[in-house]
Amino acid sequence: MHHALRPISLALLIFLSLTTAHAQTKTKNIFLITADGLRWQEVFRGAEEMPLTKEFGNYGSTNAIRTNFWRDTPEARREVLLPFLWNTVAKQGQLWGNRDKGSDARVSNGHNFSYPGYNEFLTGIADPKIDSNDKKLNANTNVFEWLHSKPSFEGRVAAALNWDVLAWILNAPRGGFPVWSAWEVPDGTRRLPVPEALTEMAERSRTVWGNVILDTFVGYAAKHAVRTIKPRAMYVSFGETDDWAHEGNYERYLKAAREFDRFISELWALTQSLPEYRGATTFFITVDHGRGPAPVAWKNHGKEIADSAYTWFAVIGPDTPPLGERSNTPLVAQSQVAATLAAFLGENFHAAIPRTAPPLTDLIRPANH
Repeated sequence: MHHALRPISLALLIFLSLTTAHAQTKTKNIFLITADGLRWQEVFRGAEEMPLTKEFGNYGSTNAIRTNFWRDTPEARREVLLPFLWNTVAKQGQLWGNRDKGSDARVSNGHNFSYPGYNEFLTGIADPKIDSNDKKLNANTNVFEWLHSKPSFEGRVAAALNWDVLAWILNAPRGGFPVWSAWEVPDGTRRLPVPEALTEMAERSRTVWGNVILDTFVGYAAKHAVRTIKPRAMYVSFGETDDWAHEGNYERYLKAAREFDRFISELWALTQSLPEYRGATTFFITVDHGRGPAPVAWKNHGKEIADSAYTWFAVIGPDTPPLGERSNTPLVAQSQVAATLAAFLGENFHAAIPRTAPPLTDLIRPANH
């Protein structure tokens, strides 16, 4: 009898130990921060020389853009472009996606454009039915909606969005958590409360593009949410990088990337200054798709541009070993992001919705290690 029970007891012990280790992450708050269409090439190599020329994408002063962004080595160029990513995240966290070093991250949806990409990393599913950027409410459950359904996260989830379609991708009416957008949102969406001045300025600044606002307004809304409602899970989406690239304006694309980096730096400093967040917060930074190569295809992306399937991501937080820029890593699917966000919080999104991709456990070190 004693021997018959031993296998069951051992299995139970293993299960309990794994469950306990999984739940014992130090991360209590998760931020997903994205820059639409920011290429891995700039992240890991810095500015490229060809688009700096007026022939291929520089509409301003060649001398000024070279002074701001050109350096003799890729390492120096990427650091001057994205100083927080390389001086802080690379030292305290990890960066994946440098194809020059055998680290590939890519979309699984095959389309290489925005709605399929956002859906993939938010829901963990590369859905073949999503093949356009049309404003259709997403049938798939995203990880923020799923977290918000849990008592410990109810009222502690938020989003600050740039691109006007994102409220549909998140299915904001069904999700129930507050969202900030400068654009019209689906009926039934709960609005994130912000100062009236922000709403007025954002709505009257929709003069550059028809569906993307200047990123500075998104950043302000996100920081306001952190100071006021203190979300435990938040999604922040920036969009200028994609639109300046589509216009072929390499200088403004680079400036938008630098401002994205500055926002992450400021948000990190803000969270580390607050007791609710200090030492208990993970940032996951990524993109919805890549772009084509220089000198011309960098302006675009899509199914016909194979290189635009490649993405990148960076992570900083108390559970991620400080391994810096990774090399020779296993191929990572964009669909793994959603379950990884939940796993940082000790939650199992993949088990709850088995259609989703599993988490990337290499990023998460158990607290007892």
